[in-house]
Amino acid sequence: MIQRILTVTALLLLAGCGSYDLSVNDRVVYTPRPLFSEYTIADPALASCVQNEIERLNITHASQLRDLNCSDSNVADLSGIEVFTGLSRLILRDNSIASVAPLGKLSLVIELDLRSNQIVDPRPLYDLPALQSLDLRGNGSLTCPGGGALLQLDTLTLPGHCPQR
Repeated sequence: MIQRILTVTALLLLAGCGSYDLSVNDRVVYTPRPLFSEYTIADPALASCVQNEIERLNITHASQLRDLNCSDSNVADLSGIEVFTGLSRLILRDNSIASVAPLGKLSLVIELDLRSNQIVDPRPLYDLPALQSLDLRGNGSLTCPGGGALLQLDTLTLPGHCPQR
């Protein structure tokens, strides 16, 4: 009985070492999956933010990253973010982002906070099928959405110079 308790205790302690190989009698019986690294993000601030989330959440595949908050991080370029197709919530407020073109490929995004950036053209966001909430406040040069653009959203917050719907 004591040996069984010791064995269970040892296994529980080893389970806490999820990022290490587990060996028994010099034989590897478990190797954890490597963290996801098959992406290229040119913007150093965005790359750092993404890498921190990958490490924090032990992400092993791009689609596992569902929530990303890179607010006030000096992000200027979103190129490369499109590989994370599982993103459903993306918070990028208080940065220097001008182009949102890479976000147009993120078909699962539900919430997008882009307030206080330098966005001019929001058109890449018009056809995001899952988008429900979009915040574009503080983008002083934004071309205001016209016609029926973004009418499908539950929440749309535009800069002061744009007519609110």
